[in-house]
Amino acid sequence: MAHFDTEYQRLEVSYSDSPPGEENPLMHVPEGAKSQWHHIENLDLFFQRVYNLHQKNGFTCMLLGEIFELVQLLFVVGFTVFLANCVDYDILFANKFVNHTDSSKVTLPDAFLPVDVCSARIRDNAFVIFVLIISGVFWLHRLIKFLYNVCCYWEIRAFYINALKMTMSELPYATWQEVQARIVEIQKEHQICIHKKELTELDIYHRILRFKNYMVAMVNKSLLPVRFRLPGLEESVFYTRGLKYNFELIFFWGPGSLFENEWSLKPEYKRGGNRLELADRLASRILWIGIANLLLCPVILVWQILYAFFSYTEVIKREPGSLGARCWSLYGRCYLRHFNELDHELMSRLSKGYKPASKYMNCFLSPLLTVVAKNVAFFAGSLLAVLIALTIYDEDVLSVEHVLSSITLLGVCITVCRSFIPDKHMVFCPEQLLRVILAHIHYMPDHWQGNAHRYETRDQFSQLFQYKAVFILEELISPVVTPIILIFCLRRKALEIIDFFRNFTVEVVGVGDTCSFAQMDIRQHGHPAWMSAGKTEASIYQQAEDGKTELSLMHFAITNPQWQPPQETTHFISQLKERVHREATGASSDTHPLSLSESEPRSLVANLLVGPSTLTSIHFGHDSSLTNQAGLSDGASALRSLSPNSGSLHLRGSLNAAHRASGNTSTMSKAMAGSGTDARTVSSGSSAWEGQLTSLVLSEYASTEMSIHALYMHELHKQQSHGALSRHTWHRQDSDESSDSIPDEVRSVPNPQHRQLPRSHTFPTTVPSPSAIPTSASCISSTAQGQEGASSHSLGQQRFADSTTGGKVVKSARGVPMGGWAEEGQAARRHHETLPEESSEDDMPPHIHKIT
Repeated sequence: MAHFDTEYQRLEVSYSDSPPGEENPLMHVPEGAKSQWHHIENLDLFFQRVYNLHQKNGFTCMLLGEIFELVQLLFVVGFTVFLANCVDYDILFANKFVNHTDSSKVTLPDAFLPVDVCSARIRDNAFVIFVLIISGVFWLHRLIKFLYNVCCYWEIRAFYINALKMTMSELPYATWQEVQARIVEIQKEHQICIHKKELTELDIYHRILRFKNYMVAMVNKSLLPVRFRLPGLEESVFYTRGLKYNFELIFFWGPGSLFENEWSLKPEYKRGGNRLELADRLASRILWIGIANLLLCPVILVWQILYAFFSYTEVIKREPGSLGARCWSLYGRCYLRHFNELDHELMSRLSKGYKPASKYMNCFLSPLLTVVAKNVAFFAGSLLAVLIALTIYDEDVLSVEHVLSSITLLGVCITVCRSFIPDKHMVFCPEQLLRVILAHIHYMPDHWQGNAHRYETRDQFSQLFQYKAVFILEELISPVVTPIILIFCLRRKALEIIDFFRNFTVEVVGVGDTCSFAQMDIRQHGHPAWMSAGKTEASIYQQAEDGKTELSLMHFAITNPQWQPPQETTHFISQLKERVHREATGASSDTHPLSLSESEPRSLVANLLVGPSTLTSIHFGHDSSLTNQAGLSDGASALRSLSPNSGSLHLRGSLNAAHRASGNTSTMSKAMAGSGTDARTVSSGSSAWEGQLTSLVLSEYASTEMSIHALYMHELHKQQSHGALSRHTWHRQDSDESSDSIPDEVRSVPNPQHRQLPRSHTFPTTVPSPSAIPTSASCISSTAQGQEGASSHSLGQQRFADSTTGGKVVKSARGVPMGGWAEEGQAARRHHETLPEESSEDDMPPHIHKIT
């Protein structure tokens, strides 16, 4: 391919990743043959709208929801102004008498002020006028955006009907995999992307989740300032919707952001020579946005309070214990999210883990608080019983001042006390509960395992699974705290942010600039302690923490079974599945999983099925409840269904019932287990009901399969580490201890096993080099090791290739630390003016991935 004098440089490689006839993917279609959806310019917005319309159950539901949002905004502002200026509360509270000619009874309109008096009070109040002006401008902005979205989504509706052949009445009952499969299919006919003949599932995910993948990566690398340690208090997390909105405004789509459009990073941010100037510019922009937040703080604060009041007052009145309920925090959703995981996939996982997570947190109710709550509930219940009895005897008791208020408060008090009284039938089993939680959320620090009974583990887990009341409180104070974080915390990380986007951005032909972590490339971002030993060339700076790359890759491959990953990625996936299948079926007919050689660790699947941390106790039902199973044989039978040779699907409960109801158990499971076909992307038979049952069964199968693999990978990681300290969120400190990044001259050595890893101020814990991390001899047979050793040398000369996307990495992401690295015995430099400037790099093509 010809070389062009552009800011991107293509590197020649020894292989071709384009299918035959697709070496030049740019398509020319005659003008008359072009469809309405040929060459959509902004595919990011297009695919996001297609996904949003599916998630909102069609055009009518989306339109109605948008209209009610506009009406809701008018109602909140108008009703609040009316209550503050147009009501005579002296009459309402009977502090002032009203003279009536016809009746002595006071009515509600008597408490309303006349229109002229009300309007005069509004005009005389400057703050109310200011709030009304701001609200009016905001509402007009929302109205214009609503009208624009209606026109855009009307086109998306036409796309569903005419191109995808799906009516709006069918959309609520169709899975996203079905919609996605049809989009991939119509690419051949309509050429919605002209840069390649075929689209893949990964292409669509990249466009929908481009910015979210960056946010997940920054949280994974502890780059965003969301963890704080206040004097005298434990470390806490503060990450709200307002703070998240400001992060996205600064990085992605606001004025002066790092991206020039939805799919392309600005060219100057791809060079390293002017990094200091760009960091100063970004810091200045963060400062001004923080000042703007500070100026708008009163208005936003009033809005947050009013919105929370109107939203939660009725819920609290109906269910006072709802504030004692828990929810997954916004930080938890970002920390637990896989790369390339859509919103509905994430919420499905977290919803399945909600009940075991609630049970786990309820295990830590204070015995002292329980005793106090029981007695307070007794006294409050006694008073409430007397008042209710008197009210039944004579209803005039309710007319006595404060009696009705006392009944209400006593009822609330009893409900709150009951939330602190544990169920008398509850069994204390935190380790098993934490194991069930891990099966669904897939991420957990190593030191939690075996310490599930400790309050330190409980407090750290509460950062992911917080009280609803804490969530509401954080949102209320967010307008005050957000500008402080922007001005004093995020601004110090400007240089690290600039380096992060430069070092971890890749260009994919037909997709644009994406986060390199979202490529799920084991070789570029794998972690040696997560089954990537010998397969990864990543330095500590390049490695994704907590096994994020490996787990994300497995999740995407299981969720999208039609996706064809690159060769080395396919080898990793097949090797992991083969090991799980082998151990689930007993490895071989003459080898018991518990009688392995001394060089091999104990069978990991057996470890998951027996012992204190056991899968034997896990029931993967719809309610994720914790029930006792028959033992090893039952658990092994569930795992055995993962084998490619399996002829039946051993799922339990309602899944078995649904499977039998569909009438094609054997055929469906064989097709699924043998070929990896997902029923969500194939025909579901003559009956729509049978199709929904088939989709449900195989969706649950995929979820269960991922849970088993996640547990297996964590167990293997635990055995490989052998107690070595690992880097995770709760042991890493924010990198603002060193606000600079090492110059671009620093490069990672291609072979991580023959270099010394520098110490990190971001990760102060001493971590052994990958060569010092023991690996399992049972991971790969001696023959496989020989083959892999030969292949790893040749693969080391290649870059990430995707045979289906036509993806070819031209230049690897640079292994330049993001901030604060220092050699052994050398303190990190804190002032970036002491760093050497790379003026010569401005004249060179930027170091960037390019995937064609």
